[in-house]
Amino acid sequence: MPKAKDRSGAGDPGRTLELLWREPGHGRAGRGPKPGLSVDRVVEAAIELADEDGLDALTMRRLADRLGVNPMTLYTYVPGKAELLDLMLDELYRRMDRTEHPAGTPWRTRLTAVAEENRSLFRRHPWAAALPTTRPPLGPGLMAKYEHELRAFEGLALDDVERDAALTHLLSFVRATARGAEETRTARGDSGVSDEEWWAANAPLLQRVLDPARYPLATRVGTAAGSAHGAAYDPDHAYRFGLRLVLDGLAARAEPLAPDTATPPA
Repeated sequence: MPKAKDRSGAGDPGRTLELLWREPGHGRAGRGPKPGLSVDRVVEAAIELADEDGLDALTMRRLADRLGVNPMTLYTYVPGKAELLDLMLDELYRRMDRTEHPAGTPWRTRLTAVAEENRSLFRRHPWAAALPTTRPPLGPGLMAKYEHELRAFEGLALDDVERDAALTHLLSFVRATARGAEETRTARGDSGVSDEEWWAANAPLLQRVLDPARYPLATRVGTAAGSAHGAAYDPDHAYRFGLRLVLDGLAARAEPLAPDTATPPA
């Protein structure tokens, strides 16, 4: 889990914005032991380290070791870890795939693509789903992402405030399911056994303590879900089922201005 200060917007806002909107190549060293080192290279190495070992492993010392420099050298490129996290997130946003849809593409198809684009990002960079973004980095990557995703809501009867809220709701759902998927993957890795093996090993005890007469609904529904998924939780099913609910709810709240009968894939 990220530390208290491991969130977006925790650094110096002025310095962060300067770095986010720097010109390409800004901050490149002209002399010294690492003439090729730059803000871009520092950010790239930080992303690699977080992808490999998680945010807890991302320290300025470890990052300096990876880059082959003294830790104090890094502070000539970024003020600290808080600002670095914003640069990392914005770089991920800049790299994201952005599906362009021809005119007339149903809004459900467009919003499903937005969800899939974000889900793919979190699959490649699980730490990004766990990083709080209540104060997102307002850099070029985020702004391009935001512009692209807002366009997906064209044709829905939403004012600007509602469009922003609907996008936030969709992205919050994707982030939550991404975190659930990562927690499931981590639990499997930590335990060294699959979900099926865990349930098989603990079934005798569960049968003794879970009284169907006392917990009729919990027993019935839990058994049905466990049988269907082979586990207590299936991240893929949670995502598919939840996305359909999100889109159905949006359809009920914001009737399209034009007919749209398309539904997301099952």
